[in-house]
Amino acid sequence: MMQQPSPSRSKTLIRRHSLLVRVTHWVNALCFAVLLMSGLQIFNAHPRLYVGLYGADHEQPVFEIGNRQQQGFVRLGSLQLNTTGVLGISKLEGTLTARAFPGWLTLPSWQDLGAGRHWHFFFAWLLLFNGVIYLLHGFWHRHFRRDLLPDRQQLGARHLWQEICDHARLRFARGEAARRYNALQKLSYLLVIFILLPLMLLSGLTLSPALDAALPFLPDLFGGRPTARTVHFVTATLLVLFVLVHVVMVLVSGVFNNLRSMITGRYAIDKEDTPS
Repeated sequence: MMQQPSPSRSKTLIRRHSLLVRVTHWVNALCFAVLLMSGLQIFNAHPRLYVGLYGADHEQPVFEIGNRQQQGFVRLGSLQLNTTGVLGISKLEGTLTARAFPGWLTLPSWQDLGAGRHWHFFFAWLLLFNGVIYLLHGFWHRHFRRDLLPDRQQLGARHLWQEICDHARLRFARGEAARRYNALQKLSYLLVIFILLPLMLLSGLTLSPALDAALPFLPDLFGGRPTARTVHFVTATLLVLFVLVHVVMVLVSGVFNNLRSMITGRYAIDKEDTPS
């Protein structure tokens, strides 16, 4: 009995990202890196977070990175962890130094609040302008509605659970299905673009005394500047987690193919040929 030949697969290149999307993506990557490192430099000047109108003067911190008796610690509410050597106390040129985040994570690496603030605010404005350009382009070309808005089937509990299981098993879309974002990607991008990034930027702007003087309603939106600082830290942390997951997915789903799509705009998908 003759064995039926199996279909062979070849690759075809599709256009996945426009030039403007690619440029804004890499500008965002640069801004995120500088904002993270300079933001940790700023946080080191007062490594505590508060909730409330008055914050440091009248309330206990809800989050703290500190040191006590040559031991570093991180405290969240009543939970405290020993983090000596990494957070609270870290090595600098072979000597244990008291600082919340180690120098290799901050910009600049030495303790300099003024320089950190200059780096942070410059790249915050760059991120804001870059984001506005991306949003205008996305709405003009209906990118959000066409590519990022999930349909009713994708929002079904069974479908979402299946996608979670597929991602956990590192099973990714192939062929024609790879042309489109899956539901988890769509929901993640919408959450980042329309909730986390605006919250991070707005809470960050609230921390500027000059903007507070020009727009005195800003601190009231968050119930005080201490709460705005906490919101800023939390949203920035969630964005860092998003970026880490994003990078891991890029690595495990095909580094070269994903990088090519974000550099040249072309993405290779499997094209199933008819059996011969």
